[in-house]
Amino acid sequence: MRFLFPFVFLICTIPCFSLETGYASWYGGKFHGRITANGEVYDMNKLTAAHKTLPFGTFVKVVNIDNGKSIVVKINDRGPFVEGRIIDLSRAAAEKIDMLKTGIARVFIEVVPGAEDKEFLYSIQIGSYSEQKNAIHLRDFLKEKGFTVTIEVSSNGFHRVIVTDIEYNSLQPLLKELADVGFIHVLVKRKEQPGQKSPG
Repeated sequence: MRFLFPFVFLICTIPCFSLETGYASWYGGKFHGRITANGEVYDMNKLTAAHKTLPFGTFVKVVNIDNGKSIVVKINDRGPFVEGRIIDLSRAAAEKIDMLKTGIARVFIEVVPGAEDKEFLYSIQIGSYSEQKNAIHLRDFLKEKGFTVTIEVSSNGFHRVIVTDIEYNSLQPLLKELADVGFIHVLVKRKEQPGQKSPG
């Protein structure tokens, strides 16, 4: 007897291309070790930045117009709140585009499509059912195929069949393995970690 399992769609969170021109500033010193707007601990030695509106976790390329130097940073904070400034870089990022001494620089920024945050863990939801027995059928089927899966009960009572705690480098190979046994449409989520909040 062949089981038919309902699927949920893969959600892509790739931001669309955008371009913005203005002044960049940088921050470090007294802000080092403080909590950023998305809940991470600010580390001025990492390649991060603050932006007023871009979703947390978005990666942007910042180009210093005066010298042509560029760097890719992750948005994990809000700001700058000074007229004419469009992005506030970490000290490390500012150093890469040679603007530490000047404090500000004319830049243009663009979203990097398809960039992923490798610091996060992921989960894959393969099925979601109102009846537990259907979730158990799917779990047992996947275990027979060699997958490590578990059943998680959501707040609304649905039984979700998931693979959890997946590192970034293992995500694509695992998605391919699931596709090879017929599970093409699945739901990929970034997992919230201690001291972090999911981007958005």
